[in-house]
Amino acid sequence: MSKDYFHRVHRLTPTKFWINNPTRAEAATAIAAGALGCTNNPSYTWKMLAHPEEGPYAGKILDESIRVSRSDDEAAAIFQRRLVAPVAEAFLPIWKASHGADGWVSIQGDPVHEDDPEVIIDEARENRKVSPNICIKIPTTEAGLEAMEVLIAEDTPINATEIMSVAQGVALCETYNRVSRKTGRKPPLYLSYIAGIYDDHLQNQVKAQGIPIDRDVLNQAGLAGARKMYDIMTERNYPAVMIGGGARALRHFTEMVGGALVVTINWVGTADKLIEEDPDVVFRFFNPVPQSVLDELLLKLKDFRRGWEPDGLSVKEFEHFGPVVLFRDSFLQNWNKVLEAVRERRPRLK
Repeated sequence: MSKDYFHRVHRLTPTKFWINNPTRAEAATAIAAGALGCTNNPSYTWKMLAHPEEGPYAGKILDESIRVSRSDDEAAAIFQRRLVAPVAEAFLPIWKASHGADGWVSIQGDPVHEDDPEVIIDEARENRKVSPNICIKIPTTEAGLEAMEVLIAEDTPINATEIMSVAQGVALCETYNRVSRKTGRKPPLYLSYIAGIYDDHLQNQVKAQGIPIDRDVLNQAGLAGARKMYDIMTERNYPAVMIGGGARALRHFTEMVGGALVVTINWVGTADKLIEEDPDVVFRFFNPVPQSVLDELLLKLKDFRRGWEPDGLSVKEFEHFGPVVLFRDSFLQNWNKVLEAVRERRPRLK
């Protein structure tokens, strides 16, 4: 019986560890350490190109993708699929052994055209061909929800991401329930609440606007929102598994331990540090957020209040919500670097 941290988490709690944007070596190491799934976002391809060890391999895959593509956008999409394929293969035995309960590998593609439902749908159909354990990661925006309606009806496993408000999570689950009732389809559904990026956004606002608030209060914001979302999902019996994402500190894993949920973290700087520090496995997720903390957050931070209230945002506002924009901007920056690399390489490959 393994005494390593993540194995103990799995043995003692319902919380599951997934790895985020791993290299091939990190995927293998994470699986050995107890990882039961994997997520990849649009920054993954640039991360692999810029990686000191994976870079040469990724460059070769990029050149192959350019040669078989008709456009730069298509080359970037093919490149992502080919990089994710061996990672999906590594997790496939877990998926098979668990009969689809674990072993999922999600792909979130082109952020440049994520406001076009048809692009999301077409890309999802292509990404599903990579491996049977591929889960399609889609932003929970107006366009994303429109695409999800089609994909749920096609029985496509979905990881709904960029959720940083209760309103987004509620809209997602209500959309799923409506389509499921109509079609009878009930594909796996994951709800990715991105607490760490939400914290980053609020911290940026506090610094820029000089808002007087204790660090210890501010650092509870994202996790408070995650707990609120989880409670609503439980109360309403929503058919989704929560994923805690966007970890920026060890607390974004340790404070979620105990919940029947998934937490996805990077290997370097988070997973490896947790193994090294080997903290006690303690149910922390259900610790109540003090009312005084909530009162201060709701009073001083408008975007916390908008994220906290179930009707704090309209569907049309989802893609313009500050933390969502912050997250998407990081994806756009890295995806555009790959597109630039495609443009630079293509003339040499003719």
